Formats: sequence, structure tokens, C-alpha cells
Amino acid sequence: MNFKFTTAGESHGKALAAIVEGLPAGLAIDLEKINHELWRRQQGYGRGGRMKIETDKVEFLSGIRHGKTLGSPVTMIIENRDFVHWTEIMSSEKLETQPKNPPIVSRPRPGHADLAGGQKFGARDLRDILERASARETAARVACGALARQLLENFGIEIKSHVIKLGNIPEIALQKTWEEICAIEENAPLNCADQEIENLMIAHIDAAKENGDTLGGIFEVVAKNPPVGLGSHTSWAEKLDGRIAQAFMSIQAVKAVEIGEGVLNAGRFGSEVHDEIYFDENNFRRRTNRAGGLEGGITNGEELRVRGYLKPISTLRKALHSVDIETKQEDLAAFERSDITAVPAAGVIGEAMLAIVLANSLREKFGGDSLDEMKRNFESYRDSIAKY
Repeated sequence: MNFKFTTAGESHGKALAAIVEGLPAGLAIDLEKINHELWRRQQGYGRGGRMKIETDKVEFLSGIRHGKTLGSPVTMIIENRDFVHWTEIMSSEKLETQPKNPPIVSRPRPGHADLAGGQKFGARDLRDILERASARETAARVACGALARQLLENFGIEIKSHVIKLGNIPEIALQKTWEEICAIEENAPLNCADQEIENLMIAHIDAAKENGDTLGGIFEVVAKNPPVGLGSHTSWAEKLDGRIAQAFMSIQAVKAVEIGEGVLNAGRFGSEVHDEIYFDENNFRRRTNRAGGLEGGITNGEELRVRGYLKPISTLRKALHSVDIETKQEDLAAFERSDITAVPAAGVIGEAMLAIVLANSLREKFGGDSLDEMKRNFESYRDSIAKY
């Protein structure tokens, strides 16, 4: 059995929708935890006006009865409150006349899917592309990831994220322990574990806003207590690091992924890189974790650490150079309401995607039609690992 999900919906359409398959029957679902993750995605200093409009909440349409999963597909929707201002523009019905506000989008924004998507699908109004390409879609992903997290909690796996660099601050990305990440206050403006650095980041965002510019950065997602043996070395498609990289690269604006200290390791000697193995208290242990919890595409029992590198948001108030697709005349790119930065939100989305990948690996390895059956299989495997 696999954990699978799909999302649907446009940024300013009626709603976002998601279907999740592969959850075992009997899993208790906490709706408030899901809504809390949606709230977390909307936070962060430097977010745009859309976050003041939407208050994302999930409504279940199928797959859950009396607070527990049935083992059948779970369907969720998240209302787009801003749709009331876009009912004509985003109408699914054929219109007699073209709406004038906002006008047809014919000036593609550099860095977005606008031009390439328009060429690929033959769209003359680039809104056909940008509405689905929008990062608004990730609200549905976070809801799917919140379901995955509730499955992981039954197996002792926790996931957290933090911002380790924003723009060029600090010069060297932060390295923080699990305990330091856990100590970050819920309302921290940038979900950064260093207060002094966070203050500098905030000033950097203010300067970018003043200049009509945007900022990217790096977020790190950490999974605590993953069991040994998720993923496999036997095929490229089974390697967990490959699956994680795909999941993170699918997040809008993420342009690079790092597992462990992969970037620094590329410039070190092998003797400085590989995590030496010891046997302490009847367990195999590593006293370093430069590999980030993965060796040969398989979890090794250490913390799983993944970094996502987010490019600056592509929609700038100080519009970039573009060309009108109809007139072919040079012009400035169209402007859609946007953020200055969304690195903390990307961390929350990264948590969701890592939870989804791990949930799928757990389902593959331990199967079970019900949660109780899955737990029995897990306990049996854990006993075998202890005897190795």
C-alpha cells in the first residue's frame, strides 16, 4: 500500500481540493492539528496581503467517520475566501463578454511559469497558467502533509523546520540542534532559532520591501526518530534521498535541495565526511551526522536533515523587463499581489512534503489495512533490528 495524494484548484477559484489515498483504517484524525498547520503556513514576516484575506480551514468530504479513517480515500477542500472578488474572472461558466478587471494577462513575469506555460498550453490569457502555478496550491499540500504527520506520530516520528538563512543573512547558514529548533517560539516572525540573526533578517526584508524587491533563503526540515530501513538501495526509484529531493524540488521557488552537509561535504576529504560507526549500549551509533540520516538511499536511524534553497519570489513591485505576447512590444511584467519573502512558509511546506514521503515509505514497508495491523508489523521489525 502506498500513501498518495493529489491536489486541485486555482489560486482565486472557489476552493482547493485534495484526495489522499493509503491511510490505514482506524487512524484518529485531529482536525484542529490540520488547521493549525494551515495557519502556520500563512505566518511569517514579509508575507503579502493575501494572508490577511484567507483563514484556511479544512472540510472533509469523505474517508473519515466519527474522527477516524475508514481506509478509503480522504477528500478535503479548503475554501478560497477571496473568490467572492473573482467570481466572474474565475467563473467555470462561459462568459458573453471578457471581464475587464483585471484585464487579460499578456505580459509574462520572469521566473514564473507564465511564458513557458502559455507556450506549452497555447494560452493567450496567461491567467490560465498563473492561477494553478501559484504557491496557493501548497495549502492543499500542507493539509495532506498534516494527515501524514498524524500517521507518523503513531510511530514516534516528529518533524520540525527552521529558517537558517534569509537573503545573505547570516553569511554562513545556521546549524542548530533539535532542542534549539524545538525552543523556537510559535509566534517567532521568521521561525529562526537565533534572535539576533532574526532581527537582522527582518531589517533585510524591510529594505527589500522599500526597494520593491524580494528575497529568498534556506530552510531546514528535520525528522526525529525515523526508523532504520526506510527506502532502499536496490533501485534508483526506491532511494529515499531521491524521493525527498523530488518532493522538495516540487515546492514552488525551491531551486536546490541538500541532505545533511552535502554542499560542504563536496569540498572535504573523505576522512572529514563519513560518519564513523560505533556500538554503544547494544545499538549501532554515529557520533556525527554529516550524511543527514541517509546512507545508500536508506534511513540509518539518525536525524533526517533536509535543506531547501528558495529563490527570491518572482513577482516584484519593481517590475522586471518583459514582452507582451500579443503585440511583441517590450514592456514591464504584470504584477500580482505577492510576498516579499516566504521562506518560513516554505519550511512548513517542506515539513509537509517530508511527512508525505516518510508516510509513504512506512506504508510500503509495514503495510496493514488497519493502524493496529501496521503497528504490529512495525513492532516486529523493530524487534528484529534490536537483535541484529
